[in-house]
Amino acid sequence: MNTKDAIRSRRAVKHYDASHVMTEEEVNELLSLAVLSPTAFNIQNWRFVVVTNPALRQQIREVAWDQAQVTDTSLFIILCADLKSWEKEPERYWVNAPQEVCEFMIPAIDAYYRGKDQVQRDEAMRSCGIAAQTLMLAAQSMGYESCPMDGFDFEEVARLIHLPDDHVITMFVAIGKGTKEAWPRPGQLDLSEVVLSNRFD
Repeated sequence: MNTKDAIRSRRAVKHYDASHVMTEEEVNELLSLAVLSPTAFNIQNWRFVVVTNPALRQQIREVAWDQAQVTDTSLFIILCADLKSWEKEPERYWVNAPQEVCEFMIPAIDAYYRGKDQVQRDEAMRSCGIAAQTLMLAAQSMGYESCPMDGFDFEEVARLIHLPDDHVITMFVAIGKGTKEAWPRPGQLDLSEVVLSNRFD
């Protein structure tokens, strides 16, 4: 499936074949594509918690409005971000760059994030949002359906997965074999309402 077709056909599917198992190769391919998603300064701040333990999935479902996707999809990912990735050996993000680029970028990373908690959190949300869309489009191109999710108790899920203090949960992404089509698109706004020329009037 080409990219345009994947974009047009991707929907948030809610019902999945709980018996379907993705191969290890398929999972690795999806995650390998996801980590090609862009991040500012190449800090690669996303962390993909792949939940395979059935009991843990059930516990998460219980604090996620009993949404069946948590337990029924073949691949269930809690998309998190390391808020402090920018200061954890930042030279590794530019290890293959020319020396003069490293000498510019490493101090720039520090200057951009240090002491700016909101910037760090905003970056986490941007990075994970892009990675989530990459995952979902890649899944669509491989013949799988997906669902982005945020209806859950963030604090309780953080406790269940032992989330480090310097990390944040951004969303879930559930991927699998759908058993029921999504509703027809409920109402797409016209481009004239959402696209502006140069500035707001």
